[in-house]
Amino acid sequence: MKNYQSIGVFDSGIGGLTVVRALMERAPFENIVYFGDTARVPYGIKSTETITQYATQITKFLLQQEVKLLIIACNTIAAVACEAVVSMSPVPVLDVIDAGARNVVADAGARVVGIIGTPATINSNAYARAINRYAPYMKIFSQACPLFVPLVEEGWLDHPVTRLTAQEYLNPVLAEHIDTLVLGCTHYPLLKALLQNVAGPDIRLVDSAEAMADITASLLQETGMNNPSGLPPSYRFCVTDVPLRFQAIGERFLGRALPNVELVKW
Repeated sequence: MKNYQSIGVFDSGIGGLTVVRALMERAPFENIVYFGDTARVPYGIKSTETITQYATQITKFLLQQEVKLLIIACNTIAAVACEAVVSMSPVPVLDVIDAGARNVVADAGARVVGIIGTPATINSNAYARAINRYAPYMKIFSQACPLFVPLVEEGWLDHPVTRLTAQEYLNPVLAEHIDTLVLGCTHYPLLKALLQNVAGPDIRLVDSAEAMADITASLLQETGMNNPSGLPPSYRFCVTDVPLRFQAIGERFLGRALPNVELVKW
């Protein structure tokens, strides 16, 4: 393994670009290969067996690109297929659920935690298990928010419809007097300002994309896997369908122009 090898990041579609954006800021010299399975998105409503099959197929592709590290940037994949990915990977595997959980417990003041995510993520109970693995004393309340992903991809980040939807989704968890709210989907960081406004200033929002970038940077440094070259990094973006749509929406997620997007045919 060479330090200049890329980090492989994958997601069911576009949402994982929030992780890439955080990585670009936190580890600015690392080369990145991103894979978005845009032909088969959304994953959040699919069976565990189907999601696992897709995840292993993507993992094989990224390992063929000789990546030095794999990041599961999709909460749904991390919830139901992380073990399958780890079992077939010769390189370290990080996932956004574990990153988010570690961020939650790092705050000594966290006691009552709300989690929002796709139906598959919430139904898997993966966040609750991950948090309680580190802090069994925490109380956890979860809420599926299936409409947030299409609203984000539509660009309605501060639209009245999105605000009303957020109020409806958050009311049940806010009623439990939570002190922390985990954004359990990589689309949700784009709604952070709106969600903070709805939740109120006293509730800490945990952005798993930022947590993932911090943990990745620490791992690279601790293991000596970081790229020391100081050269401008290489970014590749691979999708399985409609590159132009990915490029248009992806630029909103990255906050910068997106280079050429590669179409992968299975």
